[in-house]
Amino acid sequence: MSKYQDIYNSAQSPLKKNQIEIRSLLTNFLNEDIGTGDITSNVLINEKMDATAKIICKNNDDVVVVSGLAEAKTIFDICDCTSNLLVNDGSILKGKTAVMVIQGSAKSILKAERTALNLIMHMSGISTKTSQFVKKLGKFSEFVSVSSTRKTSPGLRYFDKKSVVIGGGISHRYRLDQLILIKDNHIAIVGSVNKAIQLIRSKYGSNRKIECEVCDYNGIIDAINSGADIIMLDNFTSDLVHRSIEKIKNLGLRDKIIIEVSGGITLDNIYEYASAKPDVISVGALTHSFQSIDYSLEISSFNRAHF
Repeated sequence: MSKYQDIYNSAQSPLKKNQIEIRSLLTNFLNEDIGTGDITSNVLINEKMDATAKIICKNNDDVVVVSGLAEAKTIFDICDCTSNLLVNDGSILKGKTAVMVIQGSAKSILKAERTALNLIMHMSGISTKTSQFVKKLGKFSEFVSVSSTRKTSPGLRYFDKKSVVIGGGISHRYRLDQLILIKDNHIAIVGSVNKAIQLIRSKYGSNRKIECEVCDYNGIIDAINSGADIIMLDNFTSDLVHRSIEKIKNLGLRDKIIIEVSGGITLDNIYEYASAKPDVISVGALTHSFQSIDYSLEISSFNRAHF
C-alpha cells in the first residue's frame, strides 16, 4: 500500500458508520420502494405464508467481486426476515453462485427483495470494476494505489466508496471538509497557486495537508515551491507523467511530495501510468461508469398450507 493511504486514513472515518446510521439509510431506501404497501402481494399472498429464498449471482463468465451483502442482510432484518450469508463481501465469484439464503414471511421477503437486490447489484458492480483496475497495476501495485473520487451518486456515497475499498481501492476524501484540495477553479478565482496555498497556510498552518491540482510541469514546480504536500497531475498523458516524475527526481524533490494522477485513466492505459510510480491513480469511472452485476432472488420453498 502506498504512503498515500496513510494520509487518507482519517478520511476513511465516514466509512465506519454505526449500525443505527446504516439502518436509517437502508430504511429510507425501503420506504422509497414500498410506499404505503405492496398492493400486489397484499392481495395474492396470505399473511401467514412462510417462504425460503436464495439470492443468486447470475454471472456466467466474468469474475465478480461481491459487495453489498451486509447491507442486504440488514434490509431483510428490517423487514423481519432472517438471512444467512453463503459468501462474504469481497469474495470472488466465478460462475452462477448462491450468495444468501433468506427465511421469513413470503410477503416480507418480497417487500425487501428489490431494495436488497438493487444495492447488491450496484455495490458489486463498483467492487468488481475497482478490482479490475487494481489487477491492471500488476507489479506496480506495491507502489501505487487506485482511488475513487467524489463522482458518486447522491445519497449513495457511503455505499459507493465502501464498495471501492472492498474491491481493493482507497476512498480518497469522502467529503469537502476532510482534505484541502485546491483545484483549477480555486486558482482561477484566487489568482495563483502560491496565493491559494499561502491563504490556506495562514488559516491552518501545518495542521492540514494541502493537495493542489496542476495541469503542466511548471504547475508542479510552482505547487511544490509554494508548500503543497500532494500534487494532482490532472489530465497528463502517461508520457508526460513519466517525464515530470523523472524531472522531479532529478531535482531531489520526489520524496518531499505525494503524487496523484487523475483524468483519462482507463483499464487499457492504467499500467502505463502506474509504471511511472505515482503514489495514487484516481479513477472517477469506478463509481460513475461501472456495470451493475446481475443478481436475482428465487423463492425455493413456501408453505402451501396457507396458499
